Parts: sequence; C-alpha cells; structure tokens
Amino acid sequence: MRVLVVDDDLELLELVGRALARDRHEVWSAASAEQALTELARRAPEIVVLDLGLPGLSGEELCQQIRGRGSHPLILVLTAQSAVASRVRCLDHDADDYLTKPFAVAELRARVRALSRRMTLARPEAFTHGTLRLDFVARRAYVAETEAPITAREWKILELLAANRGSVVSRAELLGRIWKQNDESAAASLEVLVGRIRRKLGSDVVRTVRGAGYSLGDGRG
Repeated sequence: MRVLVVDDDLELLELVGRALARDRHEVWSAASAEQALTELARRAPEIVVLDLGLPGLSGEELCQQIRGRGSHPLILVLTAQSAVASRVRCLDHDADDYLTKPFAVAELRARVRALSRRMTLARPEAFTHGTLRLDFVARRAYVAETEAPITAREWKILELLAANRGSVVSRAELLGRIWKQNDESAAASLEVLVGRIRRKLGSDVVRTVRGAGYSLGDGRG
C-alpha cells in the first residue's frame, strides 16, 4: 500500500515510516498540511496517517480538504487529542480510524494492515444499473451521462453495498463501518443519506429490506 504519514514531529515521522516499511508499505512523509497536499497530488497515497496538531492548517482542516477535493484515501488519525468531541469531529469529516498518542507501534501497524485489507477486499471498481453508472475508482456517478454529485459518506454507503452485491447489509454493519457508532443520531443520518442517494441516482438503486437492512439494486459492473 502507498502510505503518507503527516506529522510535524520529525522523530515520529521516522519511527512510523520505518515501522510501516517493515510491512512492505511504500511510505512518504510530510511535516505540514501544505507538504501533505503536494504529496497527495504527486503520489496518490491509498492510506494517510494524519496528526491533528499540525502548524498552519490543522489536521482536521486537512482531512476536510482531502475529502472536498474528491480524493478518497483511507485516513487514520494519529493524535494526542483523546477527547470524545475530537474523535467525533474527525469521523464526521470522514476519517476512517482514530488512534491516540502515546501508542504502541504494533497497534499502529495492525490498524494500517486492517485498513489495507478493507481497501483490497471491499472496494468495487464499477456498478451499472439502467442508465446509472458508478465509477468507484474515480468516484464519479453518472445518470444518463449526466454527472451526479455524491458526497464522501454517500460513496462509502454505495461502496459497502456494492462490495456485498447480492446480499443484504444490515443497518448495524453500515453504522459500525461508516459512522463507527450505532445510536439514534447515526441511524437518522443513515436514513437521510439513503434518501439523498435515491433522489440523486434513482429510487430503486438502494433497496430497503424491512427488518434486515439495505441492498444495492440488481446491476452489472
């Protein structure tokens, strides 16, 4: 996997870089958000290990910019900020995992390996359904050749459903994998986003299976 590590602590950059290289990841580093944006454009990393306490543009702001640009690496936040509010904000900005400092290098390596497996096994390449075409690699959606705007979290829902095409994905799995929590607020957010996906892409794209969860409409891709 191509991994970008973003932290203003140069010793930590070296430590994490060596640790991940032992797992045969291709690792680059950046000591600021500005450097990270340059590396993101040049290297197209698949995983970003991101510190929040960066000089200038913060890690949270960088996370938002990454998603706002349509880039979709998996993001592991690595930070000394252990407050629940910080964790919630990062997950709301579509971070994929969160590890607090101080941390065990073995746990960091395990979490990056888990993200690698998720990317390798779960991400589909394409899906078509009638006039709908989803390109999961470029993250572009077209309905009758007209591009439809899909948010980062809507893409995550579609990717998880597409990876399990032919099966029903439970609400609990969607909430656990995407929101990292299963409560009334997250469930309400899921309902809203499924409604938005249907309005953008077609009412039959996501099927509700009463009492079980959701599945993606029959398609080929």
